[in-house]
Parts: sequence; C-alpha cells; structure tokens
Amino acid sequence: MRYADRPEAGRRLARALAHLRDTDPVIVALPRGGIPVAREVADALDAPLDVLIVRKLGVPWHPEVAMGAIAEDGFRVLNDDVLRSTGVRAGSVARVEAAERAELARRIALLRGDRQRIPLTGRTTVIVDDGVATGATAEVACRAARAAGAARIVLAVPVASPGSVRRLSRVTDEVVCPWTSDALDSVGAAYRDFHQLGDDESARLLDG
Repeated sequence: MRYADRPEAGRRLARALAHLRDTDPVIVALPRGGIPVAREVADALDAPLDVLIVRKLGVPWHPEVAMGAIAEDGFRVLNDDVLRSTGVRAGSVARVEAAERAELARRIALLRGDRQRIPLTGRTTVIVDDGVATGATAEVACRAARAAGAARIVLAVPVASPGSVRRLSRVTDEVVCPWTSDALDSVGAAYRDFHQLGDDESARLLDG
C-alpha cells in the first residue's frame, strides 16, 4: 500500500475521521507537509482549518534525525533517547533551537499573516500531519494544543509506526492512523509523490 500523494492520503484519512463530523472540530495542520492532507480533511468534515507552526530540532550532523521539536508559544519537547545515543551537548541543542526559533517566526508570519488563530478552547482539535517518524513534532503540537485549551485532541496521520502510535496515545485522546507499519524507513516511502511543498503552495491551500 502506498498513497499517490498527500491529497489522496487526506481523503482516506477523512473517511476514518467521519465519526468526528458532529463534534464541531477544528482541523489543525502541521506545516508544511500536513497542510494538503488537512485541507482534504477540513473540506470533508466541513470544518475550519488552521495551522500550528512546529519545527523539528535535528541532530547537528544528522539533521533528519529529530532530537526534539519546538512549537509556537515557547513549547519544546526533547527526545532523551536520541540525545543519549548521539551525545549532543546542551550548547549544540541551544544553537539548533535558536536557529529553528527564527525559522518558526518566519513561517508564522508567512503562513498565518494577518489571520487570527482559531481559538481551541473547549473544542475537539484534530491535529493533522502527513505521517509520523519519531513523533517529536506531533508530540509538541499536541502539548501546545492542550495548553491552548483544547477539550479533546485527536492526532490524525495517514501513516506511522506502531511504536509512534503507542507513544503519542499518551498525549492525545485518540490517534487515527489508517496505515501502521514497522517496515517503512521514512514517511516519504509511503507516498509516490512526496514533493517538498513551497511556502506559496502552503499558503494557497490554507486560503482554501
């Protein structure tokens, strides 16, 4: 099984989320890869779409490996297992975080612009990404949404490892994932088209 692209994955994911239609959910995309998936979910559930800007903290000499993640409003999650196994020092973590905080601010200005954030207080909040690898960005997003007052947090992704689903179940009320596999070595392997989204494409999808 592979998804043709992110929109197809979003349509499949939306079918698995049909039980939330009557809960007045807010769909929250994790940029940039989660935006086209979330657009399909929001359209199918007739729900508003917003973004929660998150950034992975990559190991300095192996940036695709997440040693943690940051989100808006100062949230940070560190992966202690990765830090122990790689030996990354606190000073290196701080330098990576400073750079990613700057990029976080740039993305907030670009993707949200003058649009007000949709309040999550008391709402069912469906956090959508295009897949989960280590789960660091998904975890920090869920924690940030909880702190913003979400009454119920649902993490919805087209693909993840069973271990990631178990870990993320601890910080969510529900995880919806149509395809779990230990055999995938990356999220991109679940897609035939996994192109890097540009900022313009992301902003256009958010505008509907």
